[in-house]
Amino acid sequence: MRGEWKGLQALFIKDYPCAYYIHCMAHRLQLALVAAAREVDSVHEFFGNLSFIVNVVGASCKRQDELQAAQAPEIAEMLESDEIETGKRANQIGTLKRVGDTRWSSHFSSISSLLQMYNPTCTILENIKKVGSNYKTRGDASSALKRMTSFEFVFVLHMMKQILGITDVLCQALQQNSQDIISVMTMVSHTKKLIETLRDDEWGSFLDDVMEFCKKHDISIPEFKDPYFEGRRNRKGGLINTEHHYHFDIFNETIDFQLQEIDSRFNERVVEILELSAALDPKEGYKHFNYDSICKLARKYYYLDFTDQEIDILKF
Repeated sequence: MRGEWKGLQALFIKDYPCAYYIHCMAHRLQLALVAAAREVDSVHEFFGNLSFIVNVVGASCKRQDELQAAQAPEIAEMLESDEIETGKRANQIGTLKRVGDTRWSSHFSSISSLLQMYNPTCTILENIKKVGSNYKTRGDASSALKRMTSFEFVFVLHMMKQILGITDVLCQALQQNSQDIISVMTMVSHTKKLIETLRDDEWGSFLDDVMEFCKKHDISIPEFKDPYFEGRRNRKGGLINTEHHYHFDIFNETIDFQLQEIDSRFNERVVEILELSAALDPKEGYKHFNYDSICKLARKYYYLDFTDQEIDILKF
């Protein structure tokens, strides 16, 4: 669609050189953000592991029934200790959600469901590993369990839950027919600010949450001051440590790709055109109509100038 040489954008501009391409704001935004995040090797590996784990656990109705049965006592225990709140449609027993390349919010739903059912999922994989019907079944369960209980998997699981949790609000809002352009631009700006805040100010609290989760589930935590095992060197020539790898090579880099993708879809020119175009919205008696904005839009993008008489008509 947006290819500059062979896409639909190129075909339009060939006939109308003054046209400006604006990508559909809602079109698979979260899927695009997931694709951007997968530019980071650890995130790409994580989503492959996530699909593998969900497929192993959900391979049969029997396993899904076992997963649901394993959830019941855990939910009862958490309710008793007030770890979770009661309410309508809360704490329902469910299954792991599969990710889909054409389904809105499927990645966020899959991550959320695995976090919610982390213990029961581990329990089911342990059982399959021990009593699986054949070597392949037992081997797949063993492999899925190892991946699921690694620190890096848990780290990326929490990171993507945080990031997609922020962007999912924008994704859902963009699909509503009632949304107006001004509100959308405000939400885009707010979303970017939240992601930037996560990157710049919340690394410490995020890492504390991951550590607490690992301790609760007996997951081995690496020594952050030790050199990173791949031995990659920093700009000064020294070996980077494990904390640097997780903080800068995964956490910051993933967020940077998210911001780049959002900026490419809502760049300065697109935002300006949309905001100026909002002046033509007939809702509520042209509430946002402003003749200065119309004149600015015409001059900047269509190379038009209004006469004094035309400006008087616009004012009227």
